[in-house]
Parts: sequence; C-alpha cells; structure tokens
Amino acid sequence: MQAMVIDDSRAMRLILRRIVTQLGFEVIEAGNGKEALDLLQTADPVPQVALIDWNMPEMNGLEFVTAVRADERFRQMTLMMVTTESEHGQIVRALAAGAHEYVIKPFTPEAIAEKLALLGLVPSGIMQ
Repeated sequence: MQAMVIDDSRAMRLILRRIVTQLGFEVIEAGNGKEALDLLQTADPVPQVALIDWNMPEMNGLEFVTAVRADERFRQMTLMMVTTESEHGQIVRALAAGAHEYVIKPFTPEAIAEKLALLGLVPSGIMQ
C-alpha cells in the first residue's frame, strides 16, 4: 500500500512518514499540492491515501483536493487533511471539496491510525 504525504514542512513530512510507515505504507512525499499532482501523473499504482496539509505555497491543500477530485484517474484515492486549520467552516469546505477525513495538528500517531482505520485502510487498534 502506498501513502502520499503532502506538507511544506519537512519535519511534518518526516513525522507523518514515520507514522504511516509503521502502519505498513510505502510513502511518497511532496512539498506542496502542485508537486504532489506532478508526482501523481506518473504514479503507478496511484497511492491509496494522501495526507494533505492545507497551508502550502504554489498550490494549497484545498486546491489539491479539488484538482484530484476533478481527475477520473484519482477518484479512488482517499484524501485526508492534516492541518492546523481548525475552524468549522474550513473543515466543512475541505469535506465538501472531497476530503474524506480531517485531522487537526497537533495530533498523536494514534489519531492518524484511528482515522485511517475509520477509512478502512488499516486494521483498528493497530497502534495500541
């Protein structure tokens, strides 16, 4: 299984990489939405899940979600926002654009595992 981690913070990408690797994923990293879209064009297979920051240069997380949802090839990919944006309106916008889940930073490894389990991507209780 493959996961894509999209965040402009290298430290945050490292943290998320470590968590999802422990859950059995291979990880592809991107520093912003545009870089992630470029990587998706040649990805084979398409990653099962993308963990996406909202605030990034060039193309933010919401723009990435919208672009992915508009492309037939990526329809099956699960999209999870992992961001500091905690305002209810922002969460609603992300989910309306096509994100499946929303995790607010800071988070615990268990919170990420729990959301991925909810989405059916990992067995529940895996990080206990």
